[in-house]
Parts: sequence; C-alpha cells; structure tokens
Amino acid sequence: MFKRIFLSSLLIGSFSFTAISQTELTGRQIYEKVNARDDGEHVTRKFRLELTDRRGVTRTEETIGYRKYFGDEKRTVLFYTAPNNVRGTGFLTFDYADASVDDDQWLYLPALRKVRRISASDRGDNFLGTDFTYEEIKKEGKIEIEDYTYEVLGEEIIDGFPTIKVQSTPVNSEIEKELGVSKVVSYIDPNIWMARKSVHWDVNGNKLKTIVTPKIEQIDGIWSNRNTLITNHKTGHQTNMTFFDIDFESSVRDSIFSKQSLQRGVR
Repeated sequence: MFKRIFLSSLLIGSFSFTAISQTELTGRQIYEKVNARDDGEHVTRKFRLELTDRRGVTRTEETIGYRKYFGDEKRTVLFYTAPNNVRGTGFLTFDYADASVDDDQWLYLPALRKVRRISASDRGDNFLGTDFTYEEIKKEGKIEIEDYTYEVLGEEIIDGFPTIKVQSTPVNSEIEKELGVSKVVSYIDPNIWMARKSVHWDVNGNKLKTIVTPKIEQIDGIWSNRNTLITNHKTGHQTNMTFFDIDFESSVRDSIFSKQSLQRGVR
C-alpha cells in the first residue's frame, strides 16, 4: 500500500512540475504551442451530435468529416449523413495561414440546392443548431492568435490533470462582435497542449457557455479529442459531440475539398 501511495505521489508531483514550469510562458506563447501541436497531415472521422434542449428533448445527428493540410493551408469538409431531414448538408472551409486573408467557408443545404458562402463576419454564429460556432468547427481547438490579447491566471487541476489557466480577450470591439465573446478562460493541459475546459462570456459580460473535453486519447500517435460537451448557460441547450472511426493513416483525396463535392455529397 505504501509503495502505491508513494508512486502516485511521484506521478502527481511530476505532472504538477510540468504545469508549473510552463507558466513561465506568456499566454500568447502557450496558444502558439496549442496551434503548433501535431494534428496529423490528414484525417477521416465520423462524429455524432446529440442536441438537447432545456426540456431535456434530444435529437441526434450523424456526420462524416475529412481534413487535410495543403502546405500551411488547412481544408475541412463535413457531410451530414443522418437523419434524413439533414442528410446531404455539407460544410467546407479553407483555413489560410495568413491571418490578413479571410478564410473561405461554404455551406450546402439540400433543400435550397445551392452552395452559400459564409462571411468571415459570421464566424461567431452558431453552427447549424449546435452550440459550436463556425469558428470553433473550423479551428478544432486552435485559435486565430492575432484575434486576442492574453493573460496567464495561474494553474488549476481539471479532472485530475494539471492545467494552465489563460484568459483571452478580443483585441478590439470589431473582433469581439465577430466572435460573439468578450473573453474566454481556457484551461490548457501543457502535457498535450489541448484545452481540458473553456468558459466563454458574451459581449455583454454574461457567462455564455462552458466547453469540456472529458475524453482525449492518442490515436495513431496523435492526441485526439474523442468527446466535447458544451453547455449554453443562456439557453439551457447542450451539444454533445462524440468522435469515432478516427483514421489518420488512410489517404484523403484532394477533390473532396471543393464546392462541387459539397453538392454531390458522400459517395
């Protein structure tokens, strides 16, 4: 028994030391490491969305998604596969490395039979009835560094993991309006450079939503989010996203990242 307690203490101490040593970094440097973490040259995966309203009524949607890097440019495409009323809906985004260039985003709604471009100014809008924003779907836990100023607030244990607490504040009122937040407090795990939790406040300074990532695992050697739960404090709505069939090994064809592919859907 003593041996187990002693070993546990050593492990906790080593993780804590990692977190403490990383607080010498500035908030911006911490997020630069978050953005630089390896997320694979390409990936294919499915995810399930469980959307629950304040009455406890849940609807479930299924998607398949592909992501691929073209140099420093990241392209992502999502296709809804179920239920029938959303099947065929698609979302395509080109995330450019140059922060001065607006990213391109397109949405295809089968009922309209038309691909619609999503303006960069709409990136803080909720994505298709979820509690994710278009920006969060596109960035996948990373952020546009130049959108914020940063402050390290200390350290905190989240679900047993040492984290660094960082507050991010939009650099000006225009960015604040675009993103729909006045500040975000994130709890970054310095052992994997991913957020275990983040709390968002709206432009009026009210608590907007909390995002937690209770399940992060290594898949094909890459730290991967397996589950995200968002609770919207204003509406009582929840979004639970679960990833499965994650594949970093199989190749992804270039042609799938096109507006024509959005209209054709999954084949």
